[in-house]
Amino acid sequence: MADILTADDPRYNEMFDVRTEALELGNLVESDMNEEFRILREQGAVRKGSLRSLLKLPLSHERRYSKPREAYTCLSYDACSQAFRDNETFSSQLYLELPGIQALGRTIIEMVGSEHRRYRATLQPMFIKPKAMRWWRERWIDEIVASLVASLRGRSHAELNLQFCARMPVHTVTRGIGIDGEDALSFRQALLKMIGVNRVTPQEQGQGAADVERMLFELIARRRAEPGDDVVSGLLATDLELADGSRRPLTDQEIMANCRLIILAGGGTTWRQLGITLWALMTHPAQFETVKADRSLIGAAIHESVRWNPTDPVFSRLVTADTTLDGHHLPAGVVLDICLGAANRDAARWENPEVYDLHRPYQSHLGFTLGAHQCLGMHVATAEMTVALNALFDNFPNMRLDPDATPPELIGGVDQRGMSAVPVRLD
Repeated sequence: MADILTADDPRYNEMFDVRTEALELGNLVESDMNEEFRILREQGAVRKGSLRSLLKLPLSHERRYSKPREAYTCLSYDACSQAFRDNETFSSQLYLELPGIQALGRTIIEMVGSEHRRYRATLQPMFIKPKAMRWWRERWIDEIVASLVASLRGRSHAELNLQFCARMPVHTVTRGIGIDGEDALSFRQALLKMIGVNRVTPQEQGQGAADVERMLFELIARRRAEPGDDVVSGLLATDLELADGSRRPLTDQEIMANCRLIILAGGGTTWRQLGITLWALMTHPAQFETVKADRSLIGAAIHESVRWNPTDPVFSRLVTADTTLDGHHLPAGVVLDICLGAANRDAARWENPEVYDLHRPYQSHLGFTLGAHQCLGMHVATAEMTVALNALFDNFPNMRLDPDATPPELIGGVDQRGMSAVPVRLD
């Protein structure tokens, strides 16, 4: 494990570069969109048009759904909150119209109502806060962070985006599933090919799908024969409640779909958000010194970064019935882009919302979304970032952005944002 975790492996560069990721997805935006979000929000809480069209970005890179649909965008905190809370009217079944998501198999991401509740209940116990702070930390997070920190000791410089931020979550989530060592990177690389994130041929996409299925089938078979202490073993021991109240074990296909989703999401979002948090702190020196001196503020620093610059600033939903949102009529069948990046800086909710301020009185934000589909792994992600920040502060008290390096920038696509790099001096 330690070798691949700290190795100079080119796959880290291939899979964990924010600009390349956006280019592969075809949605790169070179500029910081927050000022444009503010202008749009002030012009109206709900607007006709997709977020990309309102930002006047090339529509050739618009998300392609299997059916042509008109779009609207909501931008205020109240409107976005209402949309997230009502998953029946603003339905995540829209994901069924995205080929990349469909490739994962039937997962909780596109389920609604009772089906979503019943399937999520098979996973939720392994991702609640006590599990994140004990089971995930003690079994995987602490060891991974310690190994990464050890690999940085004695260096004067580091690029934390690739050498630290990207490596910690991908190995945490794959080890949590039950995939270890070299297989962790091989699995993620195959998974990205499978869903078409990388520009691959149909043959390469098919090979990625075959590799993912083979590795998961083999893992499930091993855990069925000899259970371990990981997510797959937990799912094998869990029964699914059916609509009629009866129960049955999860099928192999259901377990595999869950694993694909967990590794895809868990290995991507935490990487980008940790980089954003480090950048936020190191570009606000007074707050950086304060949080290093008082580690009880780390949670506030993380949540403020998620509010200030969430790594996923927009989610989309299908409007299933004629409805009204913030006084605006939305017809059934349209797509609603929920711009939580704009909502999280709504001046109606936060004072000086454009400012990163870990001392501001806490109010719930939408960085982990809200309602039935609130991020399943939010507590694990928070635990990962908490352990990571504490370890970096303990071992590199003089850590700062490298003044001789190209200044890092917040970049990426409309749907996913992160740091171009996090170059630091450690001495």
